[in-house]
Amino acid sequence: MKCPYCSTPETKVIDSRLNQTGDSTRRRRECPRCEGRFTTYERVEEVMPLVIKKDGRREPFNREKIQGGLEKSCQKLAVPAQKIEEVIVRIEKRLQSYGLKEVPSKTVGQMVMAELHALDKVAYVRFASVYRDFRDVEEFVAELQEPPSGVSAKDSLDLMFPFADSNNSTPEGTSKS
Repeated sequence: MKCPYCSTPETKVIDSRLNQTGDSTRRRRECPRCEGRFTTYERVEEVMPLVIKKDGRREPFNREKIQGGLEKSCQKLAVPAQKIEEVIVRIEKRLQSYGLKEVPSKTVGQMVMAELHALDKVAYVRFASVYRDFRDVEEFVAELQEPPSGVSAKDSLDLMFPFADSNNSTPEGTSKS
């Protein structure tokens, strides 16, 4: 490993440890020439599948696209950046676990929607409204009645009508007149 301070081509590892999850190694290195110390991280290079777009084009998986969509959906909501990062990592790991060279963009979108549904209902609705590109309100309502895999229809309807129940109650406990 080249020294970042003096560019000496060889450095010495003085400490090496696995991270908490066991998927990367942290190494402390020292340069014999300038005695500078620095840290490097080593992990397996994970190959992501190509994403098959609606028009049939194939593109490399783009983490930044997922991150941008999640950040826009979670804008002005109490969703920490760390939670967004965790969602991205889960999606990446799931895609890698399939072992496929290509995956439809629809699959990636469904994964994002399912993750957002579990993370924040408002973010889910925001993402769905853009991702599905609805032509009218009826299509939007129909989508919310068909939640992502593993989500009940009632949970989905609660996104649109959180105060609707059999008691006809409205926000803050007031009754309908």
